[in-house]
Amino acid sequence: MPRFFASEPPENGAFIIAGDDARHIGRSLRMAVGEEITVCFERRDYICRLEKIGGDSAVAKILSEEPSKEPTVALTLYQALPKADKLELIIQKAVELGAVKIVPVMTRRCVARPEGAQFSKKLDRLGRIAAEAAKQSGRGIIPEVSGIISFEECLENIKNLDLGIICYEKGGKRLNELSYPDGGSVGVIVGSEGGFEPYEAEKARESGVTPVWLGDRILRCETAPLAAISIIMNITGNM
Repeated sequence: MPRFFASEPPENGAFIIAGDDARHIGRSLRMAVGEEITVCFERRDYICRLEKIGGDSAVAKILSEEPSKEPTVALTLYQALPKADKLELIIQKAVELGAVKIVPVMTRRCVARPEGAQFSKKLDRLGRIAAEAAKQSGRGIIPEVSGIISFEECLENIKNLDLGIICYEKGGKRLNELSYPDGGSVGVIVGSEGGFEPYEAEKARESGVTPVWLGDRILRCETAPLAAISIIMNITGNM
């Protein structure tokens, strides 16, 4: 069933779908009045019947509703900026796996070092990638993709979460040795192609972030976050 996200609450038992989503319903999907769609709003899924389809708007009457199937752990991925278009793949798959936010981080070994204004131009596209992945995977929210922050800002931000983790190639605890907050928040820091400088790992430890080890094999920077998220979601009963 096609899935859409509403930015406004329903009125008189119906959602008004406008803009690109409405055009997608009428032109791309070629849906007709009477067909059903799912509309997500504030972590609830609404099964709706299309009552009107116009050029730039559609009316969807609510038939039933239930809570969205969101993970019980709120996982934020702090991803050191990779080269080329790897970040797009990481965002897409992290959203599918259940991350609630993806934050690009500038670390010492990042090869790609765009200016803030230059990266800001890409945010719309990255946001669309997150939105499409959320629709495809049945998420109840569209996870946020933020602008680039420094490693120091990352460590400050992660202090506000219940558990902070850094994937470090030189060793640490295994993910199944950690205690995860029931219904709480987790931040996962993953390096770029070159990993982390030793002083960055030490700063993370000093900030209360736990180093974790993903095994003997060296994972690519686009593989490591997906492996870590998958393991955490499985351990917390969200896979």
